[in-house]
Amino acid sequence: MGRTVVVLGGGISGLAASYHLSRAPCPPKVVLVEGSERLGGWIRSVRGPNGAIFELGPRGIRPAGALGARTLLLVSELGLDSEVLPVRGDHPAAQNRFLYVGGALHALPTGLRGLLRPSPPFTKPLFWAGLRELTKPRGKEPDETVHSFAQRRLGPEVASLAMDSLCRGVFAGNSRELSIRSCFPSLFQAEQTHRSVLLGLLLGPGRTPQPDSALIRQASAERWSQWSLRGGLEMLPQALETHLTSRGVTVLRGQPVCGLSIQAEGHWKVSLGDSSLEADHVISAIPASVLSKLLPAETAPLARALSAITAVSVAVVNLQYQGAHLPVQVMLGGSWLQTLEASGCVLSQELFQQRAQEAAATQLGLKELPSHCLVHLHKNCIPQYTLGHWQKLESARQFLAAHRLPLTLAGASYEGVAVNDCIESGRQAAVSVMGTEPNS
Repeated sequence: MGRTVVVLGGGISGLAASYHLSRAPCPPKVVLVEGSERLGGWIRSVRGPNGAIFELGPRGIRPAGALGARTLLLVSELGLDSEVLPVRGDHPAAQNRFLYVGGALHALPTGLRGLLRPSPPFTKPLFWAGLRELTKPRGKEPDETVHSFAQRRLGPEVASLAMDSLCRGVFAGNSRELSIRSCFPSLFQAEQTHRSVLLGLLLGPGRTPQPDSALIRQASAERWSQWSLRGGLEMLPQALETHLTSRGVTVLRGQPVCGLSIQAEGHWKVSLGDSSLEADHVISAIPASVLSKLLPAETAPLARALSAITAVSVAVVNLQYQGAHLPVQVMLGGSWLQTLEASGCVLSQELFQQRAQEAAATQLGLKELPSHCLVHLHKNCIPQYTLGHWQKLESARQFLAAHRLPLTLAGASYEGVAVNDCIESGRQAAVSVMGTEPNS
């Protein structure tokens, strides 16, 4: 009788893991278990009254690098090429980036001329920050906060203005708490390998095998900055679900896992309330803190390491304005939302809508009332890779290896919160379980 692999979590990581398991040369029996009634996790798209697509989670995916190419390959394998909506390199949205500082929007400098002259909110040309970076010695610590790293290499302005904004935008987190090694591993590795971040990024990580497809070549030729799908990004998890069903994968919705226990023969018993599953291997694509509460008592050291990986909540507000082609998406999170949660304040839709409308008015000049508004609060949706995050992962890996537990970790809690990262973590989990690459 063949092996049974149970995948916990029907977000994009769990779907990707199930997809690659189902395409293995000798696929196991795969059971995907999702606690809610829908698949896709934080990826969710809703069509507004006038036909506009409202993204309640991620609104675009970047095609850059090997991970970006792998996601585009997945899109092609699912037959979604004709649904892709790219932002090409010559589009204004790809060429212009802004920082909101001191009550005003500032365009980030581009090109050599922009780097050689002062560009508000920076008081000095960014050329000097780059020159400083090239002359700085390599850091000696095994980890460092993002702010400390940027300040040491690029100066206090870049650290406080650019990197702090980047951390808030990507992680809804504090650059003085987040880890450079875990949040921006390419920057950390560039310094470690080449002594200079700029030199390391210029030289690149070396030749790595890249997947190839017509869509990948098109994205490269047209210099896409990001892409979405015609019916919203939720088309991706929906297509994955359709594919899984066609490959014989069992998909259980509305079945929250109540506990995990190890049987005498080394198999897992996955408790689902009034029923249970037997599994030769479990891939967990649920948040680390949730998994920590499901593990049996004999895995207490692993549970402690996982419970230390926290996450923050983010409210996503979509505002549709009369005459506008696209809705405005406002993300509210970070310390503002954490303070509200800690104070016991009622987190109402009205509160989030008011705050989003204020931001749209002051930052974008949209002072009229929106014609339509959609608010969604994602509780504990973005893991926080704080200083020393890598040690938590190492502790978890060592425990799994030492006890030979048939458990593989996947998802945003570990090595990347972006959609590409999550899809890759699912693929890597499947490869780890099967010991071989899936068929293309």
